[in-house]
Amino acid sequence: MRQTLVPNRPKPFDCLIALATVKTGAFKALPIALLTLIPLGVIFYLALSSETNLWAHFARYVLPSVVGNTLLLMVCVAAGVLVVGVPLAWITAVCEFPGRRFFQWALVLPLAIPAYVLAFVQMGIFEFTGPVQTTARQLFGDGVWIPEIRGSFWGLVLVMVLAFYPYVYLLCRSAFATQGPRAMEAARCLGMGPYQAFFKAALPMAKPWVAGGLALVLMETLADFGAVVVFNHDTFSTALYKAWFDMHNLGTAAQLASVLILTVLAVFALELHAMRAQRFHVNNPNTARIPLKKSHALVCFGACAFLFAFAFAIPVIQLVVWATETWLAQLDRRYLEFTLNSLVLSILTAFIATTLALILAWIKRNNSDRQTLWVTRMANLGYALPGVVLAIGLYIPIAWLDEQLIGLLHPMGFDGVQLLKGTLATLLLALTARFMAVAFQSTDSSMQRITRNQEEVCASLGLGTVQTLRRLHFPLLRTGILVAFMMVAIDVMKEMPITLMTRQYGWDTLAVRVYQLTSESMWAEAATPALIIVGIGLLPVFYLMRQSTHQPNPMGKNSA
Repeated sequence: MRQTLVPNRPKPFDCLIALATVKTGAFKALPIALLTLIPLGVIFYLALSSETNLWAHFARYVLPSVVGNTLLLMVCVAAGVLVVGVPLAWITAVCEFPGRRFFQWALVLPLAIPAYVLAFVQMGIFEFTGPVQTTARQLFGDGVWIPEIRGSFWGLVLVMVLAFYPYVYLLCRSAFATQGPRAMEAARCLGMGPYQAFFKAALPMAKPWVAGGLALVLMETLADFGAVVVFNHDTFSTALYKAWFDMHNLGTAAQLASVLILTVLAVFALELHAMRAQRFHVNNPNTARIPLKKSHALVCFGACAFLFAFAFAIPVIQLVVWATETWLAQLDRRYLEFTLNSLVLSILTAFIATTLALILAWIKRNNSDRQTLWVTRMANLGYALPGVVLAIGLYIPIAWLDEQLIGLLHPMGFDGVQLLKGTLATLLLALTARFMAVAFQSTDSSMQRITRNQEEVCASLGLGTVQTLRRLHFPLLRTGILVAFMMVAIDVMKEMPITLMTRQYGWDTLAVRVYQLTSESMWAEAATPALIIVGIGLLPVFYLMRQSTHQPNPMGKNSA
């Protein structure tokens, strides 16, 4: 048995894990949860203590329309991703048709394109001076009618559905692929047709995965800032940004944020109540595929090809065309700095978030009491909050602490220097709080695959806690940790609002550069940084797809 263990050698996680082996579970998880709880507490305190005249104006004239717009957008996007993602997951997981092997991974590629990039590309393609309307006028005359996409609500919904359906598709495909053939065979034996068997047997068994993907989509829709700005659609995110940067009123921004937080917490509590009785379970993979008739196979091929073209192929081709037209004027030394800033931010945030998520998953595994469970949930609440909320909640205490430190250092000759505001440390704190839940779901689901019997064997060999972690858990968790790192890196590379609102002036990333150019409707000029983001983001996506072909569901029961 000793020969099967990894040789004893030091690991960088040892000192961090040693800190997680004292006190009670809730006490150990609380420092990590403070990354989320402090911003929430600050926002509620400022919202209750601030008395501003602007809040009355916002509450009467702005808040009703913002709430209505946000809720309507979430409902429409949720319906769209369910209609698109679930059927595609089913046909690529259990049906056989031409091109299935290509589309089963190609349909995940839009995950590498940020929603704001897809938004300005579609805007550039379908606007009045774009290639679609220009070609239509040349073929059918100036009187041809084409719906206006600029400022269109349904155009925004379409873009978000194309950008976010991979979350539902990826999780649902994993569910359908691991259900095993017995459920479908039993349904068919009861006289059900293929459609009845899907709706009455396969789909109900996949509800946890459908709910998980849908929760991710709703969170992304609620937190989106770039796409709604491109389409000039007011939501909670844009209202918070305007209250802070346009009106320079943190009190009003905090009051708006508090309303949003209460809504998120209510939805979060309802989701936990609905999912509390569910457990992670994987059956034998379903290797027997359903052969389709020729007509049905052509319909499936056409649906997959159509979606892949509009969600990935056409936008990437358009970006390449624009980039080749403008790269001589755009590509200079600044873009090397933008790329390095984005990579540094992604790698550091992914490392910190994955490390903290690993510690949190270990604490949860060894402490099953209710207090530890709730503290763990609070630590992962950041992903449910828009980036602008976390930016506001962290900016206020950081600014206060900055003033206190400057006051202490003033007698030593330091005067008016910003020590914490606008620094990389502040940015990393906000991004870690936002995306740690992404890393936690992968590491926690991988941790659950390690049986208690394996740990008991290590204990019988005289291995302590740290040795067991290093020699048993880390080798078995290696894939889950790497998947968590990749997923966080993808999200940070695409993230815009936190970086835009908390960075030091002049310290720009590729995402910030895209925002600066698209805010001036410079679509072609924005293609170069957008194409770099997509190119870098494709590498982790390819790795995740490779892992999903070896492990049925690397992200666990519920990635939300």
